[in-house]
Amino acid sequence: MNTALSAMGRRTAPPPISWLMQTALSRPKLISLAAGFTDNATLPVKISRQMLDQVLRSAKTGRPALQYGITAGETNLRQLTARHLQELDLGGTPGRRPLIQGQRHAVPPEIHPWEHLMITGGSQQLLYLTMEALCDEGDLVLVEDPTYFVFLSILQSRGLHARGVRLERDGLDLTHLEIVLQRLKHSGELGRVKALYLVSYFHNPTGATTSFEKKCGILKRLKKFEGAAGHPIYLIEDAAYRELRFGRDAAPRRPRSSRRDDPTTPPSALMAPGALARVIYAGTYSKPYAPGARVGFGILPEPLFTAVQRIKGNHDFGTANLLQQLLAGALQTGLYNQHVAKIQKRYRRKAQIMRQALARHFPPDVEIWEPGGGLYFWARLPKHASTGVKSKIFRTALKNDVLYVPGGLCYADDPSRRKPDHEMRISFGNGSEENIRKGIKRLGEVLRKFL
Repeated sequence: MNTALSAMGRRTAPPPISWLMQTALSRPKLISLAAGFTDNATLPVKISRQMLDQVLRSAKTGRPALQYGITAGETNLRQLTARHLQELDLGGTPGRRPLIQGQRHAVPPEIHPWEHLMITGGSQQLLYLTMEALCDEGDLVLVEDPTYFVFLSILQSRGLHARGVRLERDGLDLTHLEIVLQRLKHSGELGRVKALYLVSYFHNPTGATTSFEKKCGILKRLKKFEGAAGHPIYLIEDAAYRELRFGRDAAPRRPRSSRRDDPTTPPSALMAPGALARVIYAGTYSKPYAPGARVGFGILPEPLFTAVQRIKGNHDFGTANLLQQLLAGALQTGLYNQHVAKIQKRYRRKAQIMRQALARHFPPDVEIWEPGGGLYFWARLPKHASTGVKSKIFRTALKNDVLYVPGGLCYADDPSRRKPDHEMRISFGNGSEENIRKGIKRLGEVLRKFL
């Protein structure tokens, strides 16, 4: 008997992260270096209780917080978020001087207009809504090679196709981007290209950060091909890890790997010329504050903002109002910034522990990409060594009770190149210091058997 499921319902595959999480939960002795969870010990319980107590102290403030809100988000939180984002763009952290060379004056408030800012149920919802509003089945999205594999699942579910652009330590390879766009133009597929997706800060999975110069270069090249495409080509900047930097003097060091000497975060693509008409900025409070709060945000140009707002109205009428009040209170009181400073130190410490363990236990022919922030290290084995879910390395690692994310999951199904299968993403986000050391030791012992 035929199924009643829609085409999307039939083709949507189970996300790889679900299987990885289930594997970790079903084996108590397993040390998971796979899931990109945040640090459990530093979740802001006290701050959240204080903010919620304040909101629910009286009916005057409590009732609005427990009622439906505005689809685009609570006005105060939208304004606070726009101001916070502007402070980040002026200097990487609130109160710092501008990072853009030659800039003498503060950016006017309208550079990040709160009227074009939408509050969502995490940045993941914004990414999904954007694809729903922008793309038809069969359309193309350009992605980094490798990229955030959950975004690839969104594309797969929506019936969209991806084309990979090589990733360098400071962002996309602009020469390769030009080549990819030219190939699509010659093949007649350029008209199906709707956007380029970028994880710009402490990249998931590699830890790389895209320079501001490259962001400008990407926008310039997309604009160059818009005439041939016949429509705008948007840049989607996913900045989920932006505030998880380690600090200028805290970049992990390791002699046999390339590292970023200056992990200070560059300005967002919103600061580039022509950005307000072409950049879709996706941010979140999940990573820097608490995933359980599940509040994200985005700045979108018209007509995309209106389209996404209407679709979101059909999804949920608006993000949970009580959670929005919680985040607004944390931002207004300065407790949010205090918490972020605390977790930056915590992740810096964990990254240093993982770096030391990698130097001690991993074979010398494994190349390590070290981050200046975020939650991940990226390991490249010699090309003959497979790390996929069916590989001997992965199966042996599981037998030894350690789990990583196979790098092949982070590459799009791009017919123009063979998908790499010799890399792995290793996360220090949720692991204890002891488990980070033990997990890397176990994984290193496995790798030495095969390398």
